[in-house]
Amino acid sequence: MDKRQELLRQAITTVPNYPKPGVQFRDITSLLEQPEALAEAAAGLVEAFAGANVNKIVAIEARGFIFGSILAHQLGLGLVLARKPGKLPRATHSQAYCLEYGEDTLHIHSGALSCGDRVLLIDDLIATGGTAQAVVRLVKTMGAVVTHAGFVVALPELGGVEQLKQAGVKTVYLLEYKGQ
Repeated sequence: MDKRQELLRQAITTVPNYPKPGVQFRDITSLLEQPEALAEAAAGLVEAFAGANVNKIVAIEARGFIFGSILAHQLGLGLVLARKPGKLPRATHSQAYCLEYGEDTLHIHSGALSCGDRVLLIDDLIATGGTAQAVVRLVKTMGAVVTHAGFVVALPELGGVEQLKQAGVKTVYLLEYKGQ
């Protein structure tokens, strides 16, 4: 484990049995509270995507907004928000997706993406990949394509990383945890 991974791992709090028994919840809010850890996570993502051929970032609600904003600023790219229903004031495109406990929907403002846009998808964590895959589909319906995805944390055993790779999305994460 390198110095960055060690710092991030120490900064992330694991909450056992949340939101249900058997789940080890990786809470990045403790990382956000530590300036050095936040700076290191941001630097790692910026380094990973500095040369990527993308022109927009789509960040997933809500913690993805934090890292997406930093990357948009550092890389000089526009930031598009993928939000839950009722959160965006203008007309939107939407995509429903399944969760363990039901269904949800994500929205992006109509006109936020154009045909041919190459998108970097950003979120704090990838597990099963359902939310990320919903954004990939949503972006595609808008005529753009997700070419890259970045996460602070991955839980590769849950399959989301592999799904994105199979969809042709170059996927980077700074730290991984075994299990869920």
